[in-house]
Amino acid sequence: MSLPVILQQMGVIFILVAIGFTLYKRGIIDSSSSKKLSAIVVDVCNPAMIMASILSGNMTATHKDLLTAAGLGAAFYVFLIALGFLLPVLLRVKPDKRKFYNLMTVYTNTGFLGIPVAKAILPPNAVLYVIVINIFYSLLFYTHGTLILGKGENSGGTRKHPLLGIFNIGTIMAVLSLVVFWFNIKLPPILANTVEYVGNATIFLSMALLGACVARSDFLGSIKDIRIWIYIVIRMLIIPVAIVFIMRAFSFDKTAILAMCLMGAVPVGNLPMIQAEKIGEDTQILSSGIAVTTVVSGFSITLLISLFSSIL
Repeated sequence: MSLPVILQQMGVIFILVAIGFTLYKRGIIDSSSSKKLSAIVVDVCNPAMIMASILSGNMTATHKDLLTAAGLGAAFYVFLIALGFLLPVLLRVKPDKRKFYNLMTVYTNTGFLGIPVAKAILPPNAVLYVIVINIFYSLLFYTHGTLILGKGENSGGTRKHPLLGIFNIGTIMAVLSLVVFWFNIKLPPILANTVEYVGNATIFLSMALLGACVARSDFLGSIKDIRIWIYIVIRMLIIPVAIVFIMRAFSFDKTAILAMCLMGAVPVGNLPMIQAEKIGEDTQILSSGIAVTTVVSGFSITLLISLFSSIL
C-alpha cells in the first residue's frame, strides 16, 4: 500500500477518534454508554468483522500461511511474556506496580484497534495473522494475565475459573473464522451479508470509543510521566522495528512482516484495566498508559507502516 493511501486511511482513523472525543465532551457518550458500546464492539461487531474478512473473498492466503501465522503468534507472545517481566525492572518501577507494566507490555490493543486498522491499511491477507494473534491473546489473558494481576484487594465474592474466560464470543468467532477459512466454507448470502453489515460498524464504533477513553483520562497529567515515554520508545517503536528486521532476515513475505509489525506497534489494551477495575485494583497506571499510547500510536503506526511498506 502506498504512503498517500496509508496517510489517508490513518487520517480517517484520527477523525473518527476525534469524533468520539467530541461526543464524550458534549455528553452524548458517557461512562455508562461507553461500557455498553464497548460490549457491543467486543462481543458483536469485532467478531463479525473477523468472519466478514474471511468471507470477503479478498484473501488469497493458504493453509501454509495459517500455520505460519500460528508459529509467529506463539513466538510473539513467548517473547512478550519474557519482556513483561524484564521491562518493569529496566524502567525501575516499584515492585508493587510492576504487574501493571507487565500487563501493558503483553496485552496491547490487538483486537479493538488492531483489527480495524489492519483492515484499513494492510493487504487483505494480513487479517489472518491478526486473527491468530487475537486467539493467542484470549488464551493467555485469562490464564497468564489474570495470574499476573492477582485477586486484587477488593474483589470479594466468588469468581469463575480463569480458564472459563477463554470461551468468549471473540475467541469462539475467531476459531470459527479459521475453520471457515481452512475448509473454504461458503455461508448462505443472507448470513454472509448480515455478518458484513454488522462488521462494518466496528471501525467507527471502536475508534469513537477510543476517543472517549482519551477524553475522560487525565491525559495532560499522564504525558508528564517519563516512564510512559520510555515504555513507548521500547515497546511501540524498538520492538516493531526489531520484528521487521528479524522476519526479513528469515525471508518472511511482506504481508506477514507488516501484520506482525502492526501487532507490535498497537497501544495498550483495555482488557487489563477492565479486569483491574473488576477486582478493585488501582487503575491509574493502566488508564494513563491507554490514553497516552493510543494518541501516540496514531503517529507511530503511520510512520512504521508507511516506512516499511515502501522499503520491503
